[in-house]
Amino acid sequence: MLEKVEKPTHQQETIQDIAVRLLKEQVCTLPIEKIPKEQTIFVLGSKCVGKSTAINKFFDREYTNPKPTLALEYSYGRRSQKQVLNIWELGSLKSSSQLFELPLRMQGIEHFSSVLMLDLSQPQCLWSDLEEAFNGLKKVSDQMLDSSDDGVRERYRNRAAERIKKNHNEISTLDLQPFPIVLVGGKYDLFIDQEPETKMHVCRFLRSVAHLVGGSLLFYSSKLPKLAKTLRDTFNHLGFGSPTNPFRSHTVDFNDALSIWFGTDSWDNISNAGPQYLKDIGAELNKHVPQLQVNLNIEPVKEPANDAGFREGIIDEMRSQKMEELKLMLKQLDLRVQFENVGLPK
Repeated sequence: MLEKVEKPTHQQETIQDIAVRLLKEQVCTLPIEKIPKEQTIFVLGSKCVGKSTAINKFFDREYTNPKPTLALEYSYGRRSQKQVLNIWELGSLKSSSQLFELPLRMQGIEHFSSVLMLDLSQPQCLWSDLEEAFNGLKKVSDQMLDSSDDGVRERYRNRAAERIKKNHNEISTLDLQPFPIVLVGGKYDLFIDQEPETKMHVCRFLRSVAHLVGGSLLFYSSKLPKLAKTLRDTFNHLGFGSPTNPFRSHTVDFNDALSIWFGTDSWDNISNAGPQYLKDIGAELNKHVPQLQVNLNIEPVKEPANDAGFREGIIDEMRSQKMEELKLMLKQLDLRVQFENVGLPK
């Protein structure tokens, strides 16, 4: 007589399921000091503002003419076996909304910070670049927080408050973000010769934005060693925790290179306008420094890569390879998130 064989009540485990299960079983026995501490910095902003140059200088890579960034570039560095820094660079803000998600989700908000670089030599583009970059970051982080429980959201709110000094008397007027934002005014060497009135309103705009989001503000030029070193030290601070405060001075004079650390500015010191929302800050800049308006209703431009008249063998191959790499990263994202959500020993 044949014995009855019971069918399994659950689907067969995949390799990914097994990997996650084994991690959960082993992580409780892993000494906490053996677990690498990873941080992620997302560098984005105006096109050709010097993002790649700043990253290359941080990694001591000297390129006379760095190649343009295609889509999303990744680099990493180690200070020791226990400290790893991941740096993502977004090449262009245009049509890149889906690329904001990868750097944020790979390590999670807790280990994430952003360096937002704007081109001071193009003051008429400051608002459009700032708005596009900030809205992209905020959209993804808000989605992540919405899917978190109340305790997690409260923890991020407390950390944001601690970043700007928890007893800051203007904290109720700020739109604090759950991760550090360093606002960088790039190409300062070309900004020096702008009209004093333009410099005053641009500096007021950037200070207002940085203060509103609980960020810090730094002017930068790769051609000015002192400013280049400060930005490099800032990368070190965000990635490895030292130096404690890479901004060696507090500078708010619009005739000089601004240097304002987290929580050290105030609405009263910026202007007599008082607390403002982001849109109001942008509108105020537009009154004095007219901004280029982005027309969202124009017909989409045809993709040159799909036009036979624009085919370039080497470039098309590089672009195809880059897109395949990004697709693979996105496929692996869900698995990475599962691993990151496994509880570590206290």
